Amino acid sequence: MNDIKAKFSSIFEKKLIDEIIEVGEIRSFKEGEIIMDYGKPVRFMPIIISGTLRVMRKDEEDREIILYYLSNNESCAMAYACCMEAKKSEIKAIAEDNVELIAIPHNKLDEWLVKYPSWKSYIFSSFTQRFNELLKSLESIAFQKFDERLIKYLKAKAKVTGKNAIQLSHKQIAEEMGTSRVVISRLLKQLENDKKLVLYRNEIKLLSSF
Repeated sequence: MNDIKAKFSSIFEKKLIDEIIEVGEIRSFKEGEIIMDYGKPVRFMPIIISGTLRVMRKDEEDREIILYYLSNNESCAMAYACCMEAKKSEIKAIAEDNVELIAIPHNKLDEWLVKYPSWKSYIFSSFTQRFNELLKSLESIAFQKFDERLIKYLKAKAKVTGKNAIQLSHKQIAEEMGTSRVVISRLLKQLENDKKLVLYRNEIKLLSSF
């Protein structure tokens, strides 16, 4: 708990940190585990202690697209909104790697908005950050060529994992980007021909020229 106090000391006031430790539940998830899923009740808001979450949304044809990633000290604005409105989840949150988080019960979210200025600031900042990320995603879909979107996607993956070797199949990339495996394979092969990356089985190694 001392680690959590130190981690949150720059964000929240001491009394709020004490409450977070008192009512929050620390949960651990392995890489690939689903933390929140479509249509399921959302009973808590996560604050990430370590690791990274990938937050997805699907359309009416069940095609998924990445909305944003969450990491150190960040939280999911959409989870907060679902909790407050007692709605079922409209997102899927997946552990990108091993994740530890603290689950804040829904009954505290509104109470803390009035009680703690730092909590209000944290929540509003989270909504602003997620909104800006969604705008960037929309701009990418609307204005960028697909090969540019793929490059941006791979850079984001490398940044999140801290590695140049990305453990993903062409099919997984296609599902996350809302396109076909054939399109992804063709674009990746072109990038390999341009000596930007090297393709292996279920792995993509980004080169320094990427």
